[in-house]
Amino acid sequence: MSTRAKRLAGELLPLKKCPTGIPGLDEISGGGLPKGRTTIVCGGPGCGKTMLGIEFLVRGATEFNEPGVLMAFEESPRDIATNVASLGFDIQALARRKELYLDFLSVESSEIKESGDYDLPRWRRSALNASCSTRWKHSFPVSPIRGSCAPNSGACFAG
Repeated sequence: MSTRAKRLAGELLPLKKCPTGIPGLDEISGGGLPKGRTTIVCGGPGCGKTMLGIEFLVRGATEFNEPGVLMAFEESPRDIATNVASLGFDIQALARRKELYLDFLSVESSEIKESGDYDLPRWRRSALNASCSTRWKHSFPVSPIRGSCAPNSGACFAG
């Protein structure tokens, strides 16, 4: 029976997974993050959202030949590189080899004005997609591109 026929028949198909390469996480998540979907990780300051995103991207580049994009809103790429060096990750070397692209968007709180209805998760996905497609989509030798967006209230990962 074809995939479409199974869907029409009401059979549930398992989600395709994007392995993270992070020891333990792939086991408890049934194979990794949902492939082709956005996964949002929420938590307070300092709980490890950005570090999880960095490890997802580094392991994607080094273990699965999938380049990645990190879009940060609070820390500069240099600060992030310094922070993750203690884990043995040389993200600047990955960036030089175009296996990882680090982007930083500085927004001052005085520049933010809330106006009307908005969908923050969609905004985060749009920002990540814009960064991927406009700057680096054609620079990476392989696809798909892994993405991580690290705003202060949550982290988004696209597998």
